[in-house]
Amino acid sequence: MITGPKYKFSRRQIMNYSVNTFFIGLICLFLFVPDAKSWVMKQMLTLGFFRPDVEVNPNKGKSTVPLTGLMVSDTKGNRISISDLKGKVVFINFWATWCPPCRAEMPALHNMYTALKGNKNFVFLFITEDEEIGKAVEYFKDNNYDLPLYVMAGSVQSEVYSGTLPTTLVIDKVGIVAYKHEGVANYNTEKFKKYLESLQ
Repeated sequence: MITGPKYKFSRRQIMNYSVNTFFIGLICLFLFVPDAKSWVMKQMLTLGFFRPDVEVNPNKGKSTVPLTGLMVSDTKGNRISISDLKGKVVFINFWATWCPPCRAEMPALHNMYTALKGNKNFVFLFITEDEEIGKAVEYFKDNNYDLPLYVMAGSVQSEVYSGTLPTTLVIDKVGIVAYKHEGVANYNTEKFKKYLESLQ
C-alpha cells in the first residue's frame, strides 16, 4: 500500500491560515452583502466618527454657490422648485437604497428630522437616486422611517451635486449652499442642529 507524505502543520501555520481565512471572508462579506458594510459604518457613527464639520455662524458657509433650477417630485407626483423655498432653511440629502453609506446614516437622519420637523423654518428633502421610487418607499416603510421622500424632476448644477452618494446640502434662506458634504456623516448632533438653527 502506497501512501502520500504526511504533513504536520505547526500551531503558527494553523493560526496564520485561520486569520487569513477570516479576513478573506470579511472582505467577501463587505463586497457581496451591502448591509454588512452598512452595519459597520452605523456602529462607527454611533461611536462618534464621521461628524460633520460646521461652524455655528450663518456667515461661515462652505460655499457661496446659489442652488438654482432644482426641481423635485414627491411620491404623489407633486413638484417643488427650490426657488419656491426661499425664506426657509433647506436640508437636502441625496441617497439610494443600494448605497451602504446612505443606509448607515439613515437612522441618525431620521432622528434629526424627528427632532426638527416641527420647526416651520426648515424644509427637508430626501432625494432618492433609485431608478424606481417604489424601492425607496418600501425601504422607508420596512425601517419605519417617516422622512419626506422625493425624486429629481430636473437637473442640478454639477458643482453642487456631482452624483456622489450620499451628498448632503444645507441651503440658507436666500438660496445659497451654506453647507455641502459628500460621504457619510452623523447629523443628529447638538452642534449640527444648532448650526441649522443659526441659519434661520
